[in-house]
Amino acid sequence: MRIAFTGGGTGGHLTPIIAVAREIRRITEAERLFNVELVYFGPEPIAPSAMADEEITFIRITAGKFRRYVSLLNFTDLFKTVAGIFEAFWKLFRTMPDVMFSKGGYGSFPTLIAARIYRIPVMIHESDAVSGTANRMAGRWATRIAISFPSAAKYFPPKRTALTGTPIRSRILGGTPDAAREALGVFSERPVLFIMGGSQGARAVNEATTNVLKELLRSFEVIHQVGEKNFQDVALETKALLGEDPGVHYYHPVAFLDEEHMRGAYLLADLIISRAGSTSLFEIAAGGKPSIIIPITNSARDHQRENAYAYGGHGAAIVIEEDNLTPHVLLNEITKLMSSPERRKKMSQAAQSFSRLEAAEVIAREIIALGLH
Repeated sequence: MRIAFTGGGTGGHLTPIIAVAREIRRITEAERLFNVELVYFGPEPIAPSAMADEEITFIRITAGKFRRYVSLLNFTDLFKTVAGIFEAFWKLFRTMPDVMFSKGGYGSFPTLIAARIYRIPVMIHESDAVSGTANRMAGRWATRIAISFPSAAKYFPPKRTALTGTPIRSRILGGTPDAAREALGVFSERPVLFIMGGSQGARAVNEATTNVLKELLRSFEVIHQVGEKNFQDVALETKALLGEDPGVHYYHPVAFLDEEHMRGAYLLADLIISRAGSTSLFEIAAGGKPSIIIPITNSARDHQRENAYAYGGHGAAIVIEEDNLTPHVLLNEITKLMSSPERRKKMSQAAQSFSRLEAAEVIAREIIALGLH
């Protein structure tokens, strides 16, 4: 069976695709169903090597972005999208998958249009609390629609829509504290803060953290994933800030965390500070960790803000709007939570009840079923 994936190419699209791809391989091998060939259509993914590691063939499709503001790029990208549709039409004809799974995003649109013309069964997944444009359009004809948040249901036909949650990679869960400490160099008995900015990093979160870093390092061990494009700036700034300060030994800045180190950071964390991407929220929930969520202010359709409040409304997190993200506010919220074990316990329980550990398997099985019909 040949299974196609498509999406926008960002980390938020790539990691759920990898989670689903692994489950498809696990199921088909464990149940001895058939051999599968996995293909990804779309713009250059954020981590091409990750696709290669999963033996997913990458086929480039040109795509133009959809913008909700006036820009000359809207005009030029329209031609890119049209060109991408013709390109996808030809490349799908040459590969002709049995079924397609789309994560949405502008990069998926040309491929989805071509799949519609060829009557290829399509399953789409909407990760966010509000649906994106490509998924709303594809939802009109998609065979199956999976959503992560109940609020997204209003954008799609009820009979073809199911609440699944966001697929997460099983390899970021589990492990042992000793192995995690060894991998990350965290050896003190202090509480651990894990601060992460998503696949692209988060300048506002990094700046707020840096401004209160000395205070945090008096009491906590800090694992800080700053993003590859921000790492050099943060490293230089914190080196100048901390100097010979004894707290420097409790600070662990990293550009990027692979699965082994991400698993360790999630396991050791007593509190997580994160953006509000769907994948991050569902990974935090799977680990049952209390969190402070800081949504990006200018995300498309304000989806991060909607995600944050949907998750925070469940009792699993505190939400700080980026406009309110002063060093004082961040330090105050961290201090209050870390001084209240009972509150963190309740948040942890709420996170666990929000999680959907079976999402990748549920979606993988439905994709397989669609491909067989």
